[in-house]
Amino acid sequence: MRTVCIVTGTRADWGLLSPIARSLAEAPDVALRIIATNMHLSPRYGNTYKEILADGFKIHCHVPLLDSSDSAADTVRSMSIALRGMADAFEELRPDVVVILGDRTEMLEVASAALIFCTPIVHIAGGEISEGAYDDSIRHAITKMSHIHLTETEEYRRRVIQLGEDPAHVINTGAIGVHNILHTQLLGHDEIERQVGCAIGPDTLVVTFHPATLDAGEPAEQCRALLQALDDHSRCNFIFTYPNNDTNGQAIISAIEEYVGAHRNRAVVFPSLGRLRYLSVLRYAGGVVGNSSSGIIEVPSMGIPTLNIGSRQRGRIAAPSVVHCDPTREAISAGLDTILSPEHRAIAARKDNPYYRPDTLRLITDAIRLTPLEGITIKHFHDINAQL
Repeated sequence: MRTVCIVTGTRADWGLLSPIARSLAEAPDVALRIIATNMHLSPRYGNTYKEILADGFKIHCHVPLLDSSDSAADTVRSMSIALRGMADAFEELRPDVVVILGDRTEMLEVASAALIFCTPIVHIAGGEISEGAYDDSIRHAITKMSHIHLTETEEYRRRVIQLGEDPAHVINTGAIGVHNILHTQLLGHDEIERQVGCAIGPDTLVVTFHPATLDAGEPAEQCRALLQALDDHSRCNFIFTYPNNDTNGQAIISAIEEYVGAHRNRAVVFPSLGRLRYLSVLRYAGGVVGNSSSGIIEVPSMGIPTLNIGSRQRGRIAAPSVVHCDPTREAISAGLDTILSPEHRAIAARKDNPYYRPDTLRLITDAIRLTPLEGITIKHFHDINAQL
């Protein structure tokens, strides 16, 4: 019996991880343990640990962090709290393997703790690039502490190997978010409109804007440029979701709340829609706007366009349906014109998505369940012979 511990810190990563958790929970040779931390335990962001419980899972350990990390100092303090909390959790649970996804600050602390405990780490979504955020460096650091790497494209697999990882332990699984879109029973149109409280149609845009933590521009100013550009498209209505609790995120939340308050006839805001409501909204909406990785990785499989703003996701492989623009009012407004055009909607309707693989969930769960762990924590740097 292999004890597998999944650590989840946000609404977004649980939305991706929950089918993996279910598949592992149903496996006769796996004892599943779940640690909830960060935004899941924050009333400000909707106490989304309740979604884990609503999905039928037990949370074995809670690791609460600071409720707000709006400054660099607060973020670092939360990281120190996370490291201590993970030490306590791993001491209690003693997992055989730890599963983490992505590049959040709390996941760096999970990896750091697991490394010291000599616990093998399965890292999902390594090898990617997002130049505008410190998540980019965190992702690569987690790669070097991890032992089994499940990447979302073949190019990302090659990049992880380039970082010195053993090719035998680097697997291109495709993106679990794309699998979820194709295997989730979504809510009907009337029901999702009732739950969200507004009409959803081709002129509805889903908006999520996070701080680009390495960008020289002020996140609040970039958000204001986005909101001004939305005003240039008065026929549209907007469904906002909160940014993650990254440094300077509170200024974005305040700007969005003020905007929604002044545009109640065509804008609503949610700290978190949750996986089912979010995907159900995408099924009927006209497009996605902002700088979330979801707009690049998952949304193309819904057949709708994405407007990706600024530097936060710069470097990610993107489908033809994704349009990139600078974080200025003029550029965003022009980008909105493009994604709302019949020509670009037709491109998006083809659902071309480089992150799709038909067997993603099986590849991920098999790697977690079946990869031999004996000796895996002693890693040898895999050198790539290159002509200089």
